[in-house]
Amino acid sequence: MASLASSRIPTNTRLPSRTSHFHPTQCFSKVAGSTPVRGEIVAKLKVAINGFGRIGRNFLRCWHGRKDSPLEVVVNDSGGVKNASHLLKYDSMLGTFKADVKIVDNETISVDGKLIKVGSSKDPLKLPWAEMGIDIVIEGTRVFVDGPGAGKHIQAGAKKVIITAPAKGADIPTYVIGVNEKDYKHDVADIMSNASCTTNCLAPFAKVLDEEFDKHALFNLCTVKGTMTTTHSYTGDQRLLGASQRDLKRARAAALNIVPTTTGAAKAVSLLIPQLKGKLNGIALRVPTPNVSVVDLVVNVEKKRLTAENVNAAFRKAANGLLKGILQRINEGIPLFYCIWHPFFF
Repeated sequence: MASLASSRIPTNTRLPSRTSHFHPTQCFSKVAGSTPVRGEIVAKLKVAINGFGRIGRNFLRCWHGRKDSPLEVVVNDSGGVKNASHLLKYDSMLGTFKADVKIVDNETISVDGKLIKVGSSKDPLKLPWAEMGIDIVIEGTRVFVDGPGAGKHIQAGAKKVIITAPAKGADIPTYVIGVNEKDYKHDVADIMSNASCTTNCLAPFAKVLDEEFDKHALFNLCTVKGTMTTTHSYTGDQRLLGASQRDLKRARAAALNIVPTTTGAAKAVSLLIPQLKGKLNGIALRVPTPNVSVVDLVVNVEKKRLTAENVNAAFRKAANGLLKGILQRINEGIPLFYCIWHPFFF
């Protein structure tokens, strides 16, 4: 079975309650207050985006697309206001942003009249999170992915940190919406990870298989192994032209090669679904496309009663039920390019 992952979010998408993109207003509602009664005013959550790259700009576009968004957003990126405004407005992947983006001053941009403060510090400890009353930091630099690094945001005054990449360290919990977000406890974790794009793609599939066929002992009682292969678009940690890199495979020219490399996505699923620990593994093929990736999952089962129709029915049920808005099953053979704006996994 194949799964399709896209990191792009339509600007007019209203994030569903189980969106595959970690939804801070759900998990941190206690920061700003509980559900208001009539006439009650609830303070907006203040969210800081640290690292205005692919994910950071996607987050802002998504925020802007929600007219009723309960968030106030600030940005910190080493490029400053000039780069932030230009890259937000003109995006090679998503096209020109259908919003009026302007530079107001050296520390502010506006998006359709919404003022957004932009900092440019590389040191989280120097960021004014306490002064600004920041509730949540979206950590998107891929630099501060462990406790000490992400913890600098807490030291600077932020209340919570969401790492937009796999975290380093067993002390940082990982959550994927639609899979294990119900395990989140507001008072337990100040730093958490939303996992990788591949894990976000794979985990809902593994969850459906595990839960739907538990009575068939699909994973738990059979000697079963699963292997995934992700055909993955190149990312920023690869080289456009051959150049030095700690991982020699990723040192090759990304736009000219199919690069076999490692991925921790399959093993990371066990962080979300503990009963699958040791039962999934995988490899990655980095290919010369800029966006949209595919996960192919093959599971070896011993139950002869399990049919293709059983499996397809399970995914139809999930796509129309608990995973609606995250998982979609289609029969049309659409080219992957046309999935850039699609928020679902297929």
